[in-house]
Amino acid sequence: MVELVVNLDDVTGEVVGQATQALLDEGALDVWTAAIQMKKQRPGVQLSVLSSEVAAAATARRVLELTGSFGVRYRAWDRLVLEREHRAVATPYGKLPVKVGRLDGELVVARPEFEPARAAAARAGVPARAVIDAVAAAAASDSGATA
Repeated sequence: MVELVVNLDDVTGEVVGQATQALLDEGALDVWTAAIQMKKQRPGVQLSVLSSEVAAAATARRVLELTGSFGVRYRAWDRLVLEREHRAVATPYGKLPVKVGRLDGELVVARPEFEPARAAAARAGVPARAVIDAVAAAAASDSGATA
C-alpha cells in the first residue's frame, strides 16, 4: 500500500473535490483531505491518496494532472486487514446488510450499511442509531445471519 500526498494552496475547493471523487472513481483505495498552514501563513489543503503498490505510479501521475501540483510525495505502508464478509441479519426492523470483520476467525467488528439502516429507521419512526445497534447486535450473535 502506498500513500501519495500533495500540499495545495493554489486550487479551489471545487478542484480538490473533483480530484478526490475522480481518484476514488478510478480505483484509489481511499482519498482524504486536511486543512494545513503553508509557508507565508497561507491556508492550504493536503490531499492524501491510498493506492495499491501496482497502481501507485499511475495514481501519482493522475494526482498531478488533476491538481496541477508540481510534485507528489509517497511512502509505502504495511497494513493488517480484517477478513471481511457481507451478510444480512434479521432485526426487528427487517433483514438488513452488515459488513463483518474478523481477525484470526474472531469477530472484531460488525458494521451496518448506513443507507439501508437509515431507510429502515425512517420506516419505523426510530433514530438511525437504534437500527444500527440492532444490526450490530444481530451480527455479533450471528442470530439470523446469512452469508
